[in-house]
Amino acid sequence: MNVPAYEYDGELKAIVDAEAIEALLATPPPGGAALDAILRKARSLKGLSLEEAAAILNLNDDALLPKVYRAAAEVKERVYGRRIVLFAPLYISNRCSNNCLYCGFRRDNRDLKRRLLSPEEIGKEARALAEQGFQRVLLVAGEGRPGADVDYLCQAVEAVYRYSPLRIVHLNVAPQTVAGFRRLKQAGAGVYQCFQETYHPATYRVMHPAGIKADYGWRLTVMHRAMAAGFGDVGMGPLLGLYDYRFEVLAAISHARSLEEAFGAGPHTMSVPRLRPALGAALTEVPYPLSDTDFRKVIAVYRLALPYVGLVLTTRERPELRDELVDMGVSQISAGSCVSPGGYAEPEDPAAQFEVGDHRPLSAMVAMLLQHGHLPSFCTACYRSGRTGKRFTALAREGDIRRFCLPNAILSFQEYLVTKAPSELKAAGERVIAAAIATIADSNLREEIMKRLEQTRHGEIDLHF
Repeated sequence: MNVPAYEYDGELKAIVDAEAIEALLATPPPGGAALDAILRKARSLKGLSLEEAAAILNLNDDALLPKVYRAAAEVKERVYGRRIVLFAPLYISNRCSNNCLYCGFRRDNRDLKRRLLSPEEIGKEARALAEQGFQRVLLVAGEGRPGADVDYLCQAVEAVYRYSPLRIVHLNVAPQTVAGFRRLKQAGAGVYQCFQETYHPATYRVMHPAGIKADYGWRLTVMHRAMAAGFGDVGMGPLLGLYDYRFEVLAAISHARSLEEAFGAGPHTMSVPRLRPALGAALTEVPYPLSDTDFRKVIAVYRLALPYVGLVLTTRERPELRDELVDMGVSQISAGSCVSPGGYAEPEDPAAQFEVGDHRPLSAMVAMLLQHGHLPSFCTACYRSGRTGKRFTALAREGDIRRFCLPNAILSFQEYLVTKAPSELKAAGERVIAAAIATIADSNLREEIMKRLEQTRHGEIDLHF
């Protein structure tokens, strides 16, 4: 792959102006009245300016922070309702040509067992996830050949569809050229996800000493290439802990706004990965640790500033914190994650990218969501019905995507209860479904949902709006 060399010039500053963002870190926290005004704006789904986001990130008043958390939860429910989407990563390769200091997959880690899954092995892993009840999967590959090559990645996407009943495949793989992204989209990929890791240029250079990933600009412009190639939906998020979390969050919001300006749609998802230990990583301590309170603020600010995004929480975090955060603005969570190539179909020797914090299986995560009054969702309808990109962002920005999210969450969860759920979950699941239906004001829609629920109970699958 021929990668152009970028300097930190005007093109990149239009996406993330590092100096301007550094200056914003001195923004004073808002007092009670000022905070109320900011939160009123956020509740109207108008988002936050970078200055407003910086002010909340600098807030450390224990009496005021609960207001921020409540507002984030309210915004999430206005946009997406009580539904929480469940997914799993599927690692297909841990070969890598980069030497990122924080990653277990780094090139110089001689202790890692390297593996590249064949299409048949990918299909076997995908079937194992489908058997648990998952309907969407995120393919993850290290950035080393052939796992970073578009031919292999297209074969991997096609293998999931060929060998399993999973309904949508998302990608977290090496940045590509526009032509490469077009091929991946044509192969049937849904969301393209890629993490900048850190938006701070000087820190980026230190953390990425070798490999294609050492080029800050090539990575920063990846979402523009993906969207130009037809990926209406992209996912991003910095790795929290490499630099000041406040800088990273403001930079990510700036990045999102640049996509909105260029394509009329911001990122489909924003992830909140926090740096975890990794066997063989050169980095043994977190350079900029953030507390759980800091982490809560990150989630709340993303939700308030970018109300339309799917806010993704992974198994990096410990169970009790994840249980808390699903009530505070998160809209998507992973479950039962294996962060090595192989491991779902058969136990494998660990070859992990990082240490997982929450090992609970899908069924346990569903049980937790039900206990919290959330509606577990396995929906894939938007990707398969063309509600993506600008269309999705417009619906979500106005809070109208709920018209689709709630019915589709109900139907996809009912399918899980009928086909995959342990018997002990079914009564609680039916109660949550009944409560969700009761919130729907449109009597015709309620009647149609009830009709399709009955069809699902009698064996029909993949019913959606």
